[in-house]
Amino acid sequence: MKRSICAVAILALWVPLAMSANQELLKTQTDDNQWVLPGKNYSATRYSTLAQITPANVKNLRQVWSFSTGALRGHEGQPLVVGSTMYVHSAYPNHVYSLDLAKEGWPMKWKYTPVQDDRAVPVACCDLVHRGVNYAQGKILMTTLDGQVIALDANSGKELWKAKNADPLKGETMTMAGLVVKDKFIVGVSGGEFGIRGWVSAYDLNSGKQVWKAYSMGPDEDIKLAPDFNQANPHYGRFGEGTKTWPGERWRNGGGSTWGWYAYDPDLNLLYYSTGNPGTWNPTPRQGDNKWSVSIFARDPDTGMAKWAYQMTP
Repeated sequence: MKRSICAVAILALWVPLAMSANQELLKTQTDDNQWVLPGKNYSATRYSTLAQITPANVKNLRQVWSFSTGALRGHEGQPLVVGSTMYVHSAYPNHVYSLDLAKEGWPMKWKYTPVQDDRAVPVACCDLVHRGVNYAQGKILMTTLDGQVIALDANSGKELWKAKNADPLKGETMTMAGLVVKDKFIVGVSGGEFGIRGWVSAYDLNSGKQVWKAYSMGPDEDIKLAPDFNQANPHYGRFGEGTKTWPGERWRNGGGSTWGWYAYDPDLNLLYYSTGNPGTWNPTPRQGDNKWSVSIFARDPDTGMAKWAYQMTP
């Protein structure tokens, strides 16, 4: 009986901890004075209702402040604004800056630059971009070009944990922003042009441990197809498509990288993202539909299991 009570107590403690990041973001995503997710909100609309700047007065804007990120390559994505702090990211070498918006001149609170393997540079396509950072539970979550997933203390910039997600020596890099869902940081991989097999993976916010990993193509168990996968739309394709739509074992280098932006529906508890082009560039050796490249996936973020997928371009 004591063991049962202890187990229940531990579960009761774990559930609010696991949900807290999600509840915090669900609330703050609606505050247009903040920008707490890479796409503004879980729907990734990038839309704000703030009306101080309009089509009528935009011509009157003048520069009053500027900030150099110290990186000369392409910049994609946008800063986060959490409370009175702005978090700015850069292209490679992936600097992250914390700026105090409550003080005149927006002074820097801290700067973080990860130690990276520069062998990632020649296998990065296209340009050495980075698409943003995430915030949750007092942490800044980021990825690096050379395949690291890193958590920083949002107040101090101190490194809390890091994990290795991709290997540039295999043509794998990381340029995506990823997305925090509940107690997980969900990220993907770049490198579809270099013969990789794409995937998404989830890391525990507190420990940095990988919780699940799901490939874009290959055997059903690698793709993590749920038992009811595409049950409502069987004409989209169901089981076995990740191998039988490829000649031989071409799926092992099938591309389908996952470098774009992710969205999440809290009511359905589904993560949405797309996969990229198939590999190789030359289509002759890979005749067929090459599933599930160039596809939209819907997954359970808790388990990684795919509920449905739709291939946009066979």
